[in-house]
Amino acid sequence: MSSTRDIDALIDLMARLPGLGPRSARRAVLHLIRKRALLLTPLADMMQTVAATARECINCGNVGTADICDICTSEKRANGEICVVEDVADLWAMERSGGFKGRYHVLGGKISPLNGGGPEDLRIAELEGRLTGVNEIILALGPDVEGDATSNYLAQRLGKQGVTVTRLAHGLPAGS
Repeated sequence: MSSTRDIDALIDLMARLPGLGPRSARRAVLHLIRKRALLLTPLADMMQTVAATARECINCGNVGTADICDICTSEKRANGEICVVEDVADLWAMERSGGFKGRYHVLGGKISPLNGGGPEDLRIAELEGRLTGVNEIILALGPDVEGDATSNYLAQRLGKQGVTVTRLAHGLPAGS
């Protein structure tokens, strides 16, 4: 029996995180062990807390610790605009930019027939249920084939319901 079995298991788990391979995970675990009181113990406690309390917002699909997230409950947000994003990471990136002051909706993916993902796998019905009082849907999906397909599908489906559907600009700037 190895005396480092638990440490090796932690390294293996850390290596599964995006951006961390086995070597980076080993360095991170070693650093955490060396800074046990300052980093490892508080990190473990917070991970346990988040594991017990994290949930999806029932309105938009954001991640938080309440049934309805801070963005959806904010009275400072414009109710007439909803920015549709693929996943929570995109929502967080938009929030960090500080440029959008409306509400969000997380689709949970894109239409991807090659990977077996169709419109029924996305949170489109939930989006349609939020259209009362909404003037504009802003599609902030990637400029790849799946993003284009999803954007076109949403524009056709939501456009029939009398809401303006726009898409974030993408591509090369003029003169490039």
